[in-house]
Amino acid sequence: MMGQDDTQEPDPQQTILQLEQQASKDKEALDKLLVAYQAQEADINEMKAQVETLNRELIDKETEKEGINNLLTNLRRQKDEMEVDLAKANTKIPFLETKLEKTEEMLEREKARLGTAITLAEEIDESNQAAQAELAARDDWYIQHMQIFEELNDAIKTRHDMIDRAIATAKEIQSKQETFQEQKKAVIEDIKNMESETVEEPEESNEIVSDKE
Repeated sequence: MMGQDDTQEPDPQQTILQLEQQASKDKEALDKLLVAYQAQEADINEMKAQVETLNRELIDKETEKEGINNLLTNLRRQKDEMEVDLAKANTKIPFLETKLEKTEEMLEREKARLGTAITLAEEIDESNQAAQAELAARDDWYIQHMQIFEELNDAIKTRHDMIDRAIATAKEIQSKQETFQEQKKAVIEDIKNMESETVEEPEESNEIVSDKE
């Protein structure tokens, strides 16, 4: 017979039951951890997607900003070029206006003195009016386009064309004026020749009378 202080061996069924309960608890804990992990993984994926979206938007914004900066740079450069061109054009206006005034004065004098040059004088008058119209059109264009820079290329081309036409008109006026001066000199020479012939005829008559005496 065994003694009372001998320990009893554990019941295998009881041990298996305890292990199964522990395994069930562990499995439940693992399931909870898995659900939590999956939830965190979904949150992380969503955050990654948001970060990628923000990065793409940031790149787009940087690209847009760079494009705007380039546009502003081009506009500033074109504005500076336009101001330089306008300054150059403005330096030519006093010369053209002075030349126009002198031409008008000369036209009035020549109209009064030389009746044979009326046709040419009328052509010069028309050229003066055309020059005035070109200057007025240039001034109107300057006022209308002073603050408009969206169509700089067209505006610059238009201004250049108007200046070229004004210069061409001034050259045409100068050419006609030179022709006018040549015709005036020719008329004066003809008048002098006629006066010389008129003086010579009386002298010849006097010589004939002297011979008869």
